[in-house]
Amino acid sequence: MSMQILVADDDSAIRTVVSQALMRAGFEVRVTSNIATLWRWISAGEGDLVITDVLMPDGNAFDTLPRIKNSRPDLPVIVMSAQNTFMTAIKASEKGAYDYIPKPFDLIELVAIVRRALSEPRPGAQAGAPPEELQDSMPLVGRSPAMQDIYRALARMMQTDLTVTITGESGTGKELVARALHDYGRRRKGPFVAINMAAIPRELIESELFGHEKGAFTGAQARTSGRFEQAEGGTLFLDEIGDMPMEAQTRLLRVLQQGEYTVVGGRTPIATDVRIVAATNKDLRQLISRGLFREDLFYRLNVVPLRLPPMRERVEDLADLARHFFARAEKEGLPRKTLNQGALDVMRRYSWPGNVRELENLVRRLSALYPQDEITAELVEHELSNDAASSPAMENDRGRPIDLSAAVERYLADYFASFGEGLPPPGLHDRILRDVEYPLIAAALAATRGNQVRAAELLGVNRNTLRKKIRDLDISVVRSIR
Repeated sequence: MSMQILVADDDSAIRTVVSQALMRAGFEVRVTSNIATLWRWISAGEGDLVITDVLMPDGNAFDTLPRIKNSRPDLPVIVMSAQNTFMTAIKASEKGAYDYIPKPFDLIELVAIVRRALSEPRPGAQAGAPPEELQDSMPLVGRSPAMQDIYRALARMMQTDLTVTITGESGTGKELVARALHDYGRRRKGPFVAINMAAIPRELIESELFGHEKGAFTGAQARTSGRFEQAEGGTLFLDEIGDMPMEAQTRLLRVLQQGEYTVVGGRTPIATDVRIVAATNKDLRQLISRGLFREDLFYRLNVVPLRLPPMRERVEDLADLARHFFARAEKEGLPRKTLNQGALDVMRRYSWPGNVRELENLVRRLSALYPQDEITAELVEHELSNDAASSPAMENDRGRPIDLSAAVERYLADYFASFGEGLPPPGLHDRILRDVEYPLIAAALAATRGNQVRAAELLGVNRNTLRKKIRDLDISVVRSIR
């Protein structure tokens, strides 16, 4: 007997394509355009899985989810929504949805999620909704496909204590994501403690992390608690983990393995209960190959890897982010401003080397320095040209951006120089090709919105070859339908 899927959406086109895809996959499907009918089917014991939009003509699916989980806790519910915000993903998780799918979505992915939900049912609702004041806030902004993957991953991790490693360029918001994991997770009532490895002298890192006893070293005039003790019962955010010296890495690994530590100068082990979230803008695998990062520590930290997209991969979010930062500036007492279409177009063409942080700084300058209520393209171009003039851009002797070949040559010169009189580990050819191949294929997939046929054509490779590269390089593919 085939499984029955209940589909609720007020858009007839969505109901049609979803039901057709599910029926081709061998499922029995019933569709409706209202919550009342869906609830009648569920309360009568019909359906093995539910797929529903959030906003329906006669109600909100989030209001119905608790009733569904109370009546039939083993019934998986997949939520769809065009309101593709961070809070939509969080609310779906908190209300007990099996998964959240942003519109537009990929039908193949939807069918795969349905199969997984039916084979691995998740009974019961997620307990412990965040406080109302947190629900009303918006810690992460953007509705681009790249950010949707982040929201869904975060929603799945909120009710776990899994160790997370966040990677991304400077200015992409790694600490913001770490705080969201804490503020909306099961440890929200505990402390959130952050430590930046790059900002602490090497000889003091162990004391900062684990604390020290009086007299443990010169200048230690009293016992001092470390960040592990301060974060007890909460989250410890290890920022710039790639800058951690090897001796401190060894002690951190021991803590992660044994769940206890000793303060510097102490002898009694202290049990620890913290969630570790690490972040870096460096390639830890490359540091491992250079002998600068422990491979066993990498695998302890990289339980759940999370890559934050740079601004250039989420230009669809520029308008939302700019409005968000202008509103924040207004709350801080700066004049209210808006961007006209020309200004937005200029911003979309810019490469944003400083990512979201650079955008926020630009918005603050525009709010503070110009009397106009509406920001024009000319004002944005002027400010961005000042940024470009003051940034250490890679240029040749004629002041033009250097080409890829010259950039690689400069990188390799610096790379070899970092080993002094020695040489890099064997296998340099394959490592360099991999480092170049990953961003090349990722950029092609981003440009074609995840269409692998078009990406293969763009790259000039066979589609099967591209699929193998995606698998081997572990590249995340974001697909969409329109």
